[in-house]
Amino acid sequence: MSMFKEENPLKGDALIKEVCRRIRVARSYWDAHNNRACRREREQALLLYNRLSKQEKEKIPQVLRVWLRYRSEKYFGPHQTPPRKKKNKK
Repeated sequence: MSMFKEENPLKGDALIKEVCRRIRVARSYWDAHNNRACRREREQALLLYNRLSKQEKEKIPQVLRVWLRYRSEKYFGPHQTPPRKKKNKK
């Protein structure tokens, strides 16, 4: 289930390229301490990553795979406290 509905789902090299792009965007948000945006991009990257075959996953640069699966899991995994809801100031 994706947050975005796709009319033409990505396949092959286009899917690999999109996964890499989303991981890089998530990392840039991480470096900027923008956790909400990082979490959103990471979740989208994971959804797309899980659609890849084993051979396609090996085409993703290792540094990106490590960040997506291990390092970011430490901070955004299910064992962590979920993000707070913003309070409306009136």
